[in-house]
Amino acid sequence: MTHVSAASPRSRLFALIGGILAFTVLIGLGTWQMQRLHWKEALLATIAERMAAPPLSIAEIEQKVLSNTLPDVDYFAVTATGLFRHESERHFFATWKGETGFYVYTPLQLADDRFVFVNRGFVPYELKDPAKRLQGQIAAGPVTITGLSRNVLTEKPSVMVPDNDPAKNIFYWKDIRAMTASASLPAGAVVLPFFIDADATPNPGGLPVGGVTMIDLPNNHLQYALTWYGLAAALVAVLGLWLRRTRSG
Repeated sequence: MTHVSAASPRSRLFALIGGILAFTVLIGLGTWQMQRLHWKEALLATIAERMAAPPLSIAEIEQKVLSNTLPDVDYFAVTATGLFRHESERHFFATWKGETGFYVYTPLQLADDRFVFVNRGFVPYELKDPAKRLQGQIAAGPVTITGLSRNVLTEKPSVMVPDNDPAKNIFYWKDIRAMTASASLPAGAVVLPFFIDADATPNPGGLPVGGVTMIDLPNNHLQYALTWYGLAAALVAVLGLWLRRTRSG
């Protein structure tokens, strides 16, 4: 039979305090993941509800932005009619189905001469130059696009994200101010404070590939919560067994 020496009261106290602290941290992490789970489920429900509703007009989306009645305008179905200013398209570095390339953000000039940037979709890296995909540069008359409204960003989302390079027309985060300033739009042009992600309606020639909005957001928070709670339970079991076995040696 294996003999376990008795631990000193001081060692047992330190082990107990350390175990309590570790248990508290593990329970806290599990609880945080449960909170994230509820947040993610609410977000997914909101996205589904907005996408299922009839498309809103540009004016209706704009009113939501200006009235501050909602914290965001992400994922509302929207429709807009205007003329694409292809010469002013901006390129957002992205990957799509494992391929590196760019999302093409093109200003759409509305009937009142204001503009909204439309993410027309993905083009491969080697086709960044619009001259290599002229068939997809819709030029004849006004076009009506449908898609999803998207929030703008007011600052770079992370220090890990590279700085935008407007001079080379490469954007790593969606800075609408830099996009506007570098797009050579008419003097005094008004750009609406949101984006539109075009739907998957095919463009002439197949490019850009629309419908690139990420909808299936990962939701693994329950799995993470159970992992943290499981570790907390295991810690209690191991610490309890050790304290019992070392109580008298």
